Amino acid sequence: MAVIAHDPSLPTQTHGEVTRDVLATITSKPTKGYYILLGTMAFLTAVLLGTVTLLLKEGLGLAGYAPPIMWSVYITTFVFWVGIGHAGTLISAILFLFRSPWRTAVYRATEAMTVFAVMTAALFPIIHIGRQWIFYWLIPYPNARYLWPNFKSPLLWDVFAISTYLTVSSTFLMVGLVPDIAAVRDHVSGWRKKLYGALALGWTGADSQWRHYSRAYLYLAALATPLVLSVHSVVSWDFAVSIVPGWHGTIFAPYFVAGAIYSGIGMVLTLMIPLRKVLKVEHMITDYHFDNLSKLTLFTGTILFYAYAMEYFVAWYSGSTFEQVTFWRRAFGPAWWAGWTMIICNAFVSQLLWFKKIRTNLTSLFIISIFINLGMWFERYVIVTSSLSNDYVPYAWGQMNPTWADWLVLLGSFGWFGLWFTLFYKNFPIVAIQEIKEMIPMPRRKASSHGGAH
Repeated sequence: MAVIAHDPSLPTQTHGEVTRDVLATITSKPTKGYYILLGTMAFLTAVLLGTVTLLLKEGLGLAGYAPPIMWSVYITTFVFWVGIGHAGTLISAILFLFRSPWRTAVYRATEAMTVFAVMTAALFPIIHIGRQWIFYWLIPYPNARYLWPNFKSPLLWDVFAISTYLTVSSTFLMVGLVPDIAAVRDHVSGWRKKLYGALALGWTGADSQWRHYSRAYLYLAALATPLVLSVHSVVSWDFAVSIVPGWHGTIFAPYFVAGAIYSGIGMVLTLMIPLRKVLKVEHMITDYHFDNLSKLTLFTGTILFYAYAMEYFVAWYSGSTFEQVTFWRRAFGPAWWAGWTMIICNAFVSQLLWFKKIRTNLTSLFIISIFINLGMWFERYVIVTSSLSNDYVPYAWGQMNPTWADWLVLLGSFGWFGLWFTLFYKNFPIVAIQEIKEMIPMPRRKASSHGGAH
C-alpha cells in the first residue's frame, strides 16, 4: 500500500491544538530562566541609559570622536539595526503577497523584531547629534522663526526613513495581531481580559470583520513592500552621495538592501532557534521553515559575495589612486582584521548553506547566524571607518579609537532590543494562530461503503 508523504508546509495539528499550544506560551507561568533573561536585558538597558546620560552631561568627547573619523560606532550601529529590521518586512509583506506557505510560522516573530530593531536604530542619530535636547529640530514643522531643516542633509533623510518605517511596520504588526489578541482575550480572566479586550478593538470574528481585515492586511502588505527597498537605499545614500573614496558607488543601494535582508535573517535565526525550544513550539516551527530561511540566507549571502568582489574590481579598474588605496588598506591596512572578519563571515560562511545537512542542523545554523550578525556589524564598521580614516589628504589620515562609552552604548542597544522582544514573546502570540489555522486542510467526508462519494 502506497504511503502518501506529509506536505511539510501543512500543520499537523488540529484547529484546537493550534490555539491551545500558542496560548500556552502566554498563559503559562514564567520560568526562572525567563526572569533571569528579562533581568539581564533590563540591566543592559540601564547601562545604555546611564551611558547616554553621561554623554549628555559631559558631551561627545567621551566617545571616540576624533578627526578625521567623526562618524563612529554610533553610525555603524545605527546602520546595523536598520538592516536587522528588513527581514521582518520581507517575510511578512513580500512573502505574503507571493503566498509563500513557509512564512506563516515565523512571520509574527520577524515583524516584532522589525519594530524593536527600528526603535533601537532610532536612538543612534539622536545620540550622534550631540545636543539631544533639540533633536526635534530635525522634524520639518512650521515654527515662529521660519526655520526649516537642511533637506540636503543625510541626517534628515534618516529621520524620514526611520519614522516612515516605524509607522508602517508597527501598524502592520498591530493589525496582524488583532484576531490573535481576541483569542487570548477569550481565554484569560481578570485585568488581563480587560487589557487584551481593549487591544482586540472589539474583534468578534464576524464575517464582515474578516472581510475588511483581509483587505486591510493586503493593502498594508502592498504599502510595506516598497519600504524594503527604499529605506535602506536611503541609508546607503547617506554614504554614496559623498565623494569620499570607498563610498561614492552606484552599487550601494542594492548592496545595502541585500546586506540588510541577510543580516535580518541572521538575527531571525539567532532568535527563533532557541525560542522555539523555550516556548515548546518545535512542532510548529520545524526544519522545513529553517531550511527555507537558510536558502534565503544563502541567496542574499551570495549577492553580498558578488558585491564585495565588484567593489574591489571597480576600485582596481577605475584607475583612481584614492579608491585603490582605500580598498588596499581595507585588506592589508591597520584595520585588516575588521576587513577580513567582514569578508569571511558574510561571503564565505554563508556558502556552507549549499549543504542541506547544515541547513537542517539547528546547532550549525545557530552558529552560522552568530557569524552573520558579527560579520554584518563589521561590514558597517569597515565602510564607515576605513573610508573616513584615509581620504584625499594623507596628512590628515588617522585611525578610529573607540572608547568605553562607544562599547557600552553598543552593548546596551542589544539590551534595549532584547528587553522589548522578551516582553513581547511572553505577552503576545509569537506564532500567528489564525494564519496557521488557514493552512490546515478542511476535513473531508469519508466515502461510504455503497459506491463511495461522487
